[in-house]
Amino acid sequence: MRGLAGLILVLLMSAPVAAWADMRIGFVNAERVMRESAPAARALKKLEKEFERREQELQKMGKTLQSMQSSMEKTASTLPESERKAKEREFSEMSRDFQRKERTLREDYAQRQHEELAGIQDQANRVIQQIAEKEKYDLILQEAVYANPSIDITDKVIKALIDMK
Repeated sequence: MRGLAGLILVLLMSAPVAAWADMRIGFVNAERVMRESAPAARALKKLEKEFERREQELQKMGKTLQSMQSSMEKTASTLPESERKAKEREFSEMSRDFQRKERTLREDYAQRQHEELAGIQDQANRVIQQIAEKEKYDLILQEAVYANPSIDITDKVIKALIDMK
């Protein structure tokens, strides 16, 4: 991506000064679009709802593990060796199962979040292109070290995404 930005910069710098006066440039803060747009908020709620049941199951399992550990600590000295080892084995198996389910949940959530955000990015890119064509922009950047607020069209993009269904 940096190579493309460098190429654009070289092309802009090699353009005649008169062409600069007529050039219309805009900037979109893609991170802000992903954080503040209505589709992003809907996607976050959708993901929360989608993973809510699994989260609750993990929380319940975590409480059960805590309870088991507490019980084992209290009764360890009074239990026969075979019974204590059986409880430790059960606790160990449940703990591994908990860790596996937790890791799987995180991975599944990250994958789904990536899918949802990719869809939102596609929507945002279509909106940016529509704004560029309608308002006659020559160039719209999504990454910059600095962008003057006067060329920032992020609010327009967020508003246009609200109007989309």
